[in-house]
Amino acid sequence: MSIQNKTVIITGASSGIGQATARLLASQGAKVVLGARRENKLKTLTEELRASGAGAVYRVTDVTKPADNQELVKLAIAEFGKLDAIFLNAGIMPNSPLSKLLTNDWERTVDINLKGVINGIGAVLPEFMAQKSGHVLATSSVAGLKVYSGSGVYCATKWAVRALMEALRIESAEEGTNIRTTTIYPAAIDTELIKEISDPESSERYQALYKKYAIESESVARLVAFAIDQPENTNLSEFTVGPTAQPW
Repeated sequence: MSIQNKTVIITGASSGIGQATARLLASQGAKVVLGARRENKLKTLTEELRASGAGAVYRVTDVTKPADNQELVKLAIAEFGKLDAIFLNAGIMPNSPLSKLLTNDWERTVDINLKGVINGIGAVLPEFMAQKSGHVLATSSVAGLKVYSGSGVYCATKWAVRALMEALRIESAEEGTNIRTTTIYPAAIDTELIKEISDPESSERYQALYKKYAIESESVARLVAFAIDQPENTNLSEFTVGPTAQPW
């Protein structure tokens, strides 16, 4: 497997998709560098992975801060001597109709979902360009493929992630830097996303939807592993994943 001994940064690693991905990649021999805001959860996960024999380190990371992203890259290289991939997975989904004017939620969504990805790309590109290899993966959403009522700002950030990742893929090919890109578009996945919804009506709607349809975070983790495991000359650009029963 080409995952063996690869060094992979994962943001949003303290729960959900990030946590599941860290466990799966570590079980396949990757060295994982974990970033998120909640140190207690990062520490617990890192200790669990180390106890199983995996290489794992963490750093408390706020993806909205460029310096935090840069320090995560430095940590990966300092601990493991190289960096092969980064999974930009941190995100929130405090959905509500635009008419509710929950502008604080809008700002947080843009800062984390969009600026967080931009900051991650900015932090890792110098290293990947210098070594002429690397893999950038990002979590978008099915809301990055079509627009859903009550999700306007969230959709806007996830469409933007889609555009950024496609631009990175094209530019890398044109510039000969051999950077692979993979964008993942999940539907209802069992994560903490819906806990961020402050609008009561939206929260009730999403709680019901996820209770009915949501599938495990490991479904996305397996796609991340599959994409990383491909030969260096093979780019898997996009995956859409969701419950078989959900009409997304």
